[in-house]
Amino acid sequence: MTAAVALAEGSGAARPERRPFEPGSRMWEDTGLITFSLTAGSAFLLQTMEPSIAAVVDEHSSFRTDALGRAARSIASVMMWIYGGEEALAEADRLRKMHATLNSTDAHGVKHRALSSGPWAWVLHTAVFAFTEGNKYFSSDKLTEAEKESYYQEVVQLMRNFSVPPKEIPATYAEWLPWFEDQIENHLVPTNVAQDYLKVIRNIAPPRQIPSALHPVWRVATQPIGRLQYFCTVGTTPGSVRDRLGLEWTANDERALRFLGWAIGRTVPKLPERIRYFPIAYEARRLERDRARLRKMITLRPI
Repeated sequence: MTAAVALAEGSGAARPERRPFEPGSRMWEDTGLITFSLTAGSAFLLQTMEPSIAAVVDEHSSFRTDALGRAARSIASVMMWIYGGEEALAEADRLRKMHATLNSTDAHGVKHRALSSGPWAWVLHTAVFAFTEGNKYFSSDKLTEAEKESYYQEVVQLMRNFSVPPKEIPATYAEWLPWFEDQIENHLVPTNVAQDYLKVIRNIAPPRQIPSALHPVWRVATQPIGRLQYFCTVGTTPGSVRDRLGLEWTANDERALRFLGWAIGRTVPKLPERIRYFPIAYEARRLERDRARLRKMITLRPI
C-alpha cells in the first residue's frame, strides 16, 4: 500500500468526488480514437487472466457466441465513460449494478465476485497499460513521463467514478509501474478463457442475422481483420504473458508491428475527425464545439 493511500484511509477523509470528464483532458482527446481497438485486445486478454474475472467471464459473458455484439457494447460503454457527461456516472452505476449479481464458483470450489475490489479495479488498471502501450506503437507523438503521470491521474479519477476503493489505487504512475509488474508476474494465470478469447478474435464469428449460406463469404472478408487484431493483441501483450500462454512472437513480428504502428501513427491524425473517432466520441466533440461557438456569440452580444 502506498503512503498516500495509507494516509487517505487512515485519516477518515471523505472519498474524492466523482466527476465526468471534460474537453481538454487526455482521455477526451485519445480514448475515442479508432486506434483504441488496437490495444483493447491486450487489455482484455490481461483481464481474462485475472482468476476472478476469468471465472465470471467464463460463466456469464457472451464473447464466444456474440463476439461482435459484445465488442460493440464494450466500446460504446467505454465511450460513455469519457464522453457521456453526467450520463457517464450513470453508466458506471449501471455497470456496477449489472455486475453485482455476476458471481461464479470455479472448478476448485473457489467463489468469485465480479465486484470484488481487486478484480473490479484490475479492469481499469489494464487501461493504463493499453494507453501507454498504444502510444508506444501507434502514435508519432510519444508520451513524456509527466504526460504518463497526468494520464494516470485521469485513470485514478475514472476509478473514483467507478467506486474503486482507494486501497486498490497506487498514488502515482511511478508507483503503479512496479505494482503492475507484480500483478503480471504473481497474480495472473493462464486460463481457458484467455485462450478462447484469442481464438475468437482471430476467427470472427458471423453475427446471427447473417444467413448461414453467406458464412463462407463472411469468413473470407473478415479474415484480414481477425489476423490484424490477433497480431496487435499478441504484439502489445507483455512478453512474460505471451510466454505463459505459449504465444509465438519473433523479432520479425516485432519489426512488422513497429512498422505498422509507424504507418498508423502518421496516417490516423490526417483522417477526418468523423472517421478518426468512434461515433459517440465524435458527436461529443462536435457538440462541445457548438457550445463553444454559442458561448462566444453570447459573450459578444450587444448589451
